[in-house]
Amino acid sequence: MARIAGVDLPKFKRCEIGLTYIYGIGRATAKKILIESNINIDLKIKDLTDGQIALIKNQLERFKVEGDLRREISLNIKRLMDIGSYRGLRHRRSMPARGQRTKTNARTRKGPARGIVKKRK
Repeated sequence: MARIAGVDLPKFKRCEIGLTYIYGIGRATAKKILIESNINIDLKIKDLTDGQIALIKNQLERFKVEGDLRREISLNIKRLMDIGSYRGLRHRRSMPARGQRTKTNARTRKGPARGIVKKRK
């Protein structure tokens, strides 16, 4: 099992798909990394040699991935909240920050629907 950027990549997936298990690497970036490393995209992770894994690790140093990327994103959100911008307020209230409607939908962001309170007699 190949371990790259602190992530165990699945053995039986193609390299292009396996690299997407690293936070911050999508399909396009994975394809670019493999092409620049001269590695076949259709090769399985288990078939990679140590030299090929080293090439991939060298290519990944150009990108922010995993912990560094997560830290940067959380600091960006914290900065928005600290300066009191509209997006920061939406993050603070756990509401959608990109203009989505909230009268209906938005359940993922707002949490489970609260039960309707019964009227007293």
